[in-house]
Amino acid sequence: MSTSNSEMNGLERPSIAIIVGSTRPGRFSEIPAQWLYERLQGREDLAVRLLDLRDYPMPYFDEPTSPANPNREPFESDAVNRWTAAIGASDAFIVVSPEYNHGYSAVLKNALDYVYAEWNRKPIAFVGYGGVSGARAVEQLRLIAIELQMAPIRPALHLPLAVMAARQQGGDPVDELNQLGDRADALVDDLLWWTEALNTARAR
Repeated sequence: MSTSNSEMNGLERPSIAIIVGSTRPGRFSEIPAQWLYERLQGREDLAVRLLDLRDYPMPYFDEPTSPANPNREPFESDAVNRWTAAIGASDAFIVVSPEYNHGYSAVLKNALDYVYAEWNRKPIAFVGYGGVSGARAVEQLRLIAIELQMAPIRPALHLPLAVMAARQQGGDPVDELNQLGDRADALVDDLLWWTEALNTARAR
């Protein structure tokens, strides 16, 4: 399996995709996702892209064959095919996930389930928010990632309620997010280490 790195200035830079894990009206997830995206754009050791599930309106999975089956027929949905291509073109992932009723969103699970080989042997990190800062949703997502043959890294970024409260109270949640900048950078540094290691292994 070949890697799918972005080329810039003659050098290959690993492609990190930030996934916005909610599509609800008035969602919060786009705020930390955009903040992280803008923060990573300033780095020269990676290429970053933003994948918003609103741009991939996939039907809920009801296919007769699992995407893990290499002999299956191509799925008919254009959104599914575009989503699969976007995952295949990325070397690592950061998922921004809400916590709903001790779990993650249905639309995020659907997006995970529609792809298989393109996830395999790639690292993934999580940003959680909501109840207990999204900790329970993130722990469940780690198990899903393992089943998809991914490598979930140990660090995660759990947003304190003060970040969401800032928006609810008419303030700027970015001010609160900026206080987490060092933790976000450390998470990305660890994700990048695993990305480079797994890119090298997959290239063999």
